[in-house]
Amino acid sequence: MRESRLNLETIRHALRKPLPGREAQLTMAVRPRPGDVVQLPDPCPREAAVLLLLYVRRAQWVLPLTQRTDHLEMHSGQISLPGGAREPLDQDFAATALRETCEELGILGDGVEMLGALTPLYVPPSRFCVYPHVGCLPEPPALRPDPSEVASVLEVSLLQLLDPGTRREEVHWRGDERFEVPVYQIGSDQIWGATAMILGEFVSVLGSALAAARPPAEPGA
Repeated sequence: MRESRLNLETIRHALRKPLPGREAQLTMAVRPRPGDVVQLPDPCPREAAVLLLLYVRRAQWVLPLTQRTDHLEMHSGQISLPGGAREPLDQDFAATALRETCEELGILGDGVEMLGALTPLYVPPSRFCVYPHVGCLPEPPALRPDPSEVASVLEVSLLQLLDPGTRREEVHWRGDERFEVPVYQIGSDQIWGATAMILGEFVSVLGSALAAARPPAEPGA
């Protein structure tokens, strides 16, 4: 039943409603989160945008994540949403998200429908204010990742992200400091940090929309 209710109109409708925001993001935040701020810095030291690009592959809604190459200056080797820094010619953050995604994945942006935005997030280690956007394609793209930035591409189904069993809690240590790290475990890959926080809000948005779309219970059930 969940598969049938997870359709484009449900996603569109969900993104028009008020967002759960920071509360949903923090469900997937590393604890403690050094340098965290409640509000975005004004002005932001750096600005970037990422895209949750949705399309159907093998009868399931999926989105691509990129494993960054090891030689990149920031967040090397990590699994991230496609995106990057805003450039002066970008009309807005949606344009940044789309341009960077097309560059990283080797796809054309003409067919991408931008569905809406999620809550901006400050990333203390890189001092970026990140503006997440959601878009979709009518057909699954042929992915040609840029080898200078992308080591591999991981397509994650929305049903995987919505499955509570995908979420795990780990404990990491840095010297004597203990960190609790929520992760999305997708096979042998782990999604954590800012990417997990952005996905955490999107999962909350979808979960609320699917609950609202649930058919009423039969009398006497």
